[in-house]
Amino acid sequence: MKKLKTPWFYVVVAIFMMFPSIAFAENDIYTDVKKSAVELAEVLVNDYKVSGVQYALISDGKIVVSGTSGIFHKANIKTLDNKSIFGIGSISKMFPATAIMLLSDQGKLNLDEPVATYLPEFKMADERYKEITVRMLLNHSSGIMGSLYVNSGMYDYPTTLNHDNFLKELAKQKLKGDPGEFSVYCNDGFTLAELVVEKVSGMSFSEFIKKNITEPLGMTNTKTPQDDFDRNRLARTFINEKETPIETLNMIGAGGVYSTAEDLCRLGQAYMNDPGYAAAAKLLSQYAKTKTMQKEYLRSIGPEQNEGLFGYGLGWDSVDAYPYSQYHIQALVKGGDTGLYHGSMIVLPEYNMAFAAVLSGGSSFYGQVMGQTLLLKTLLAENDITEIIPPRDLQAPVLSSMPLEQTSYAGIYANNAMVMNVSVGTEGKITISALSHKDIPDEIYLYTSEGVFVNEDGSKKLTFVNESNGKTYIQIKQFFNLPNMGQTVMTSYEYEKTEPNIIDDVSQKAWDERNGTKYYIVNEIPQSQAYHKLESSHFEITTNKELPGYAVQYKIVDSDTAWQDVQIPLMAGRDLGTLEISNIDGKEYLSNAGSIFISEKDMADMYAGDNAICTIQENGYARWYTISQNDAGKTMTVNLPENASFAVYDEESCVYYSTVNGNQAVKLPENGKVVYIGEAPGDCFTITTK
Repeated sequence: MKKLKTPWFYVVVAIFMMFPSIAFAENDIYTDVKKSAVELAEVLVNDYKVSGVQYALISDGKIVVSGTSGIFHKANIKTLDNKSIFGIGSISKMFPATAIMLLSDQGKLNLDEPVATYLPEFKMADERYKEITVRMLLNHSSGIMGSLYVNSGMYDYPTTLNHDNFLKELAKQKLKGDPGEFSVYCNDGFTLAELVVEKVSGMSFSEFIKKNITEPLGMTNTKTPQDDFDRNRLARTFINEKETPIETLNMIGAGGVYSTAEDLCRLGQAYMNDPGYAAAAKLLSQYAKTKTMQKEYLRSIGPEQNEGLFGYGLGWDSVDAYPYSQYHIQALVKGGDTGLYHGSMIVLPEYNMAFAAVLSGGSSFYGQVMGQTLLLKTLLAENDITEIIPPRDLQAPVLSSMPLEQTSYAGIYANNAMVMNVSVGTEGKITISALSHKDIPDEIYLYTSEGVFVNEDGSKKLTFVNESNGKTYIQIKQFFNLPNMGQTVMTSYEYEKTEPNIIDDVSQKAWDERNGTKYYIVNEIPQSQAYHKLESSHFEITTNKELPGYAVQYKIVDSDTAWQDVQIPLMAGRDLGTLEISNIDGKEYLSNAGSIFISEKDMADMYAGDNAICTIQENGYARWYTISQNDAGKTMTVNLPENASFAVYDEESCVYYSTVNGNQAVKLPENGKVVYIGEAPGDCFTITTK
């Protein structure tokens, strides 16, 4: 028999019926946050070509929003949900960073001890490597050139090749600056940190983070390529709207971890003042957390970041990020991008909030802007801020009188991707023209009464900076307006002033003779993503009379060597390389950052007939062939060795890659190329063309 309801119950019910907002007031404060989350996710899918997005936001240990938009895969049979797993790209760097801080808490390493103390097998072709400390790996100031990508980006193929050969490849490199001199984004620093964790702990990196980070925090959906898990749970990726096999990035500590938005929020809790979650509260000491949040980027040269996105901490892209700096709130930000997956993670330690978004397609930048909108609305809902500051209104520049000394900044400038000519007219007009890449349009800036140069739509502000290292930089403050998403700002040194590179006539002639020559990758394994896009499968040498002494954006050293020597902090000086030409068995090869390419001039026409044989030679290199005019339009079938692959290209793209499409008959395109990639020397392909 049920108990009779007491009179007070009816009184309460009556009050709730008269004033329903009282009953649900606690939940209703997030109504606008939840509505905005759904709308922003739909904008990403509908307007920004994101295939699928998963997002979550937590505050004081509770999930405020968690949702998805888009598709899991092309067939749209399986639904995208909060348990679907995504690649998180460089958000992965927070795992070696967290692991290093854990080992520091345990007294097993010192952040300011040289890396070689813990990893004696670490050596480089530059004696300054001995000065690189563990801290410098985490704050991007090691001076290491950038990224050894070779045999890292695969399709559904976990391999340790990149990991196992990493120190051997690094030993061939010089440094681009004194260790600690400036912080510039460096993937290899975190791969090196991964190896330090393994050496100090005596465990594989995957084992270490599972035992010490993901299991304690209950991050059950966070895995690495070396883990045993159901890969069918990974959200699918797409190229040209065609579904690809599962992306596998085997640079685990630099970018290879898989996770979910809710799991990343749990990791974020470990960096909060009061996470509301016991496991997160005790993972790191307060001392360790505080260390990671310090403004490491201020240890060296570079622009202030209170209106920027790259103020490095330890692991974090920024500990001083816009727009939170406008509210005097510290935000910890980490973004990640692979070729196909993207993500963003933001933590507000003092407010015990975290946001994460992971995406198939798009950009980490989209997740970051989505996160800033939702976090600000959550802060407003919880009365932590009184208003949301509106976006800046961008105005076209009005020309003002310019001090004549500004004309002295005219000259040649370079970054990691381009060499530019910068002209500064006495009337206050700057024209920036790309010398190394003729297809890039000029940029125009006008001097204004603010004392800065502003571009034509008001979205970029340019100033010249004479730094303490004696170098001159172009600083750009850029406002990004993402329609229906929001606005953010990035402040960076974009170019470094350089002098003309004077070389001898013999060296110039040697590189001029290579002008327009394309070199094709030969030392990636059969499952590599490098073969799936024509632009990623080759490197083109260009020279021009307006830029003597350069091959593309590389300074020529001699007839067979060209290198990059810019020293630009933050992002525009990342991933530098050295081009080295060699002649082996009468064929010309180009090497750069561990990747090896063969000249297209040394490719023979493919024999098109019955039972033609292609055998992988002793060097193990992939074998490239051109398709003759007589054979274009014919159909080719290939008998593949085990674990081998082949790809076919027309003049504009990869039209077929067996790792993606399966072994099928292929129609040979006009002016095309074919590559056969074996697993080992001696692998034999039998080819029939009709």
